[in-house]
Amino acid sequence: MFKKTCLYLSLCAVVPSAFAGDIIQWTDTSVTGLYGDDYKLAPAAEQTTITLESAGGWTYGDWFWFEDFTQNHGATANKNTNYGEFSPRFSAGKILGADLAVGPITDWSAAFTYEHGEGKVESYLYGIGTDWQVPHFTYLQLNLYRRDADNNDSSGWQLTPVWRMDLPLGSSKIVFDGYVDWVFASDDDNGYQENVHFNPQIKYDLGQLLAGKSFENHLLVGIEYDYWSDKYGVKGVDQNTYSAIVKYHF
Repeated sequence: MFKKTCLYLSLCAVVPSAFAGDIIQWTDTSVTGLYGDDYKLAPAAEQTTITLESAGGWTYGDWFWFEDFTQNHGATANKNTNYGEFSPRFSAGKILGADLAVGPITDWSAAFTYEHGEGKVESYLYGIGTDWQVPHFTYLQLNLYRRDADNNDSSGWQLTPVWRMDLPLGSSKIVFDGYVDWVFASDDDNGYQENVHFNPQIKYDLGQLLAGKSFENHLLVGIEYDYWSDKYGVKGVDQNTYSAIVKYHF
């Protein structure tokens, strides 16, 4: 696990600089520590997780990648597990060099996601992504995917909204961001249930409070809420839990 963590940290640091110049327009790399309890269908209910994330924009689109490294406290097997996703999108507006705005929709993209990790979780998603300009939202995306499961029964259709809101509070701010994975149409292989995974974070920009605007969006603390109805498509298994989080953006 330690070697994997070092490898991913190295990639996060090296890859953006390797494509310096006009190809990469912006990047954001972060590491988050989470601690929570009452996780369902996991090796242990109590978990500590280190999450590495990379997001960015480039000449023809954008990307988001994360990898979770989880310690399952008290587990007799699978004490350390990992799970990750890579989600590149290819922007029609950027590729065509055209303004494709329609009402509040500012751009259209070909959207993809690759899910991987330990156990039967590997899936390939492809579909259409849209970017929206909505008051009070720093960004809002809606991605509609077709799910093709490789080694599980989750094939079907999925809608994934992704958002962020920055809310001023005193001399700093609250960041409210997250996503929803809604598998709203399942191929129903072996009884896989349609499900909703709602995973927002509410964080306080502690770095801005301590060091001013020069340290804005660097050090954040808060909570993550995790609600998952019929988790993994298992009927009647509903996850409803919180985690304390500390997040640092490089």
